[in-house]
Amino acid sequence: MNQGKSALAQVAFPIALLIVAMVSIQSGASFAKGMFPLVGPAGMTALRLFFAAAILLVLTRPWRNMPARGGWWPIILYGASLGGMNLLFYMALRTVPLGIAVALEFTGPLAVAILGSRRPVDFLWVLLALGGIALLLPIGDSAHGVDPVGALFALAAGACWALYIVFGQKAGADHGTRTVAWGSLVAAVLIVPIGVAHAGTALLDPAVLPMGLAVAILSSAFPYTLEMIALTRLPTRVFGTLMSMEPAIGALSGLVFLGERLSVVQWGAIGAIIAASLGAALTIAPAQATAMPD
Repeated sequence: MNQGKSALAQVAFPIALLIVAMVSIQSGASFAKGMFPLVGPAGMTALRLFFAAAILLVLTRPWRNMPARGGWWPIILYGASLGGMNLLFYMALRTVPLGIAVALEFTGPLAVAILGSRRPVDFLWVLLALGGIALLLPIGDSAHGVDPVGALFALAAGACWALYIVFGQKAGADHGTRTVAWGSLVAAVLIVPIGVAHAGTALLDPAVLPMGLAVAILSSAFPYTLEMIALTRLPTRVFGTLMSMEPAIGALSGLVFLGERLSVVQWGAIGAIIAASLGAALTIAPAQATAMPD
């Protein structure tokens, strides 16, 4: 009996960590969106990346083992895709509800998973995802559609997420855990000037800086740590299956923190994208899982 309880606890613990991590990420995104009237999405992205990079550099001290000269390119490409993903996602949140933005962005890692497979059943997940996207975009019955520009930003963020996975696997294989710290620094160097150009001195407002730090902790430092612990204790397929819950958690966070109410059709579209991600995680050949970096 005790052995059964122990085994259950060993499985339940990493699952609970992963759920907490997803809730943390989406709560952070909700708080970030609430700050857009003060500093805009570019300014909020700059604050998040600046504080996240500072925290990770202090915690991991990656300079103790510097990459070789030729080893910087994978890190630079990884950091650039990370910065672009964050900026484009926040740009999407200006006009698109959180849950919908997360669902559209999720098409990036879904595409990476499906492109690595050739079995006929995997094309079912493509059709499901495309069906969900079609329901969200202003095609046909525009009453259920979302802002097309915002939707394009979310899809572009998904493309950056796909690049983040590809470059992150290469950089991670070469540099291990230091990759996240170096990549976050590259992302901050690229995006912070854009945020400063858009928000200016508003970024130094005493009311804004603590929120920027809170978003960095909620959306980056804290959940990434939990996800990494969960990833080492869960099979890749289980990890990917649980991650497919992310759009639903985003929609619920948007409802609770931002009052974003979705239509039945929009919930159905999110459900279709979740089903596509779930199906891909269950049927596509196991691959290295990648944590959500929104």
